[in-house]
Amino acid sequence: MDSTSQTSSKSQPIAAVLLSRAFDPEESKRILTEKIQQRPLFLCPSSPPPSDARAARRREREKKRLSRKKALKPKPYPPTERRRLGLYDVPRSGQKHALFEPLHQLWLGYIREILGNEIHTGGEGAASKLTSADFHGAEVEVVRSGCVSRVGLKGIVIKDSRFTFEVVTKKNQRKLVPKEGTVFRIEVPLAATVTTATTATTATGTAEEGQQQQQQQQTEVEQPKMIFEVHGEQFQFRSADRANKKFRSHFSKIL
Repeated sequence: MDSTSQTSSKSQPIAAVLLSRAFDPEESKRILTEKIQQRPLFLCPSSPPPSDARAARRREREKKRLSRKKALKPKPYPPTERRRLGLYDVPRSGQKHALFEPLHQLWLGYIREILGNEIHTGGEGAASKLTSADFHGAEVEVVRSGCVSRVGLKGIVIKDSRFTFEVVTKKNQRKLVPKEGTVFRIEVPLAATVTTATTATTATGTAEEGQQQQQQQQTEVEQPKMIFEVHGEQFQFRSADRANKKFRSHFSKIL
């Protein structure tokens, strides 16, 4: 190697010399320009980290978690789509009074727990608690109504909407009763019905047979009931909204 080549190699950077050995001159020049000389250099900020860096990292993690959760959460159906699909409609095969009797028993336990000791005394305390209660499963009877044909209608509430009670009668009929202009009666037994059984043994037949028959008689002991009358005009709220609403006692001019 002559002195001219040694001088040119010393003047070139080491990267250019190594690239010239592996590639042709044009390719080595391109790689040197794009990959080395014009390569961006990312610098860390010279300013000190903020004092709440830990809280900032926590907020960033929480934001990412919420974004993932929001992406996975399905969007609810709009009201028009829910009505079109009939999500809240009870099928004809399910409109049977016997199917909702267990729900009524659960509601009786629920309303006894809500009223507490005031179920024996009544008054404004029981009325205020009753106005905020949920009536899904309650057995209601229409005692007064603007439509005379509805008086005497009795059934278990299967849907408590804002303006109507949807009930299933003992004849397995679904009835839609508007709350406006209607007074409903609700009976709440103070205790569960007690059933006692008595066994009577009688001997029949001849002495050789010696057979005995047992007869069981069940008698139901009726317990006292607390009877409430609910003015539908004052219950024109959804059950979810009624639970968080505070009612004030005042004189009602309706009915």
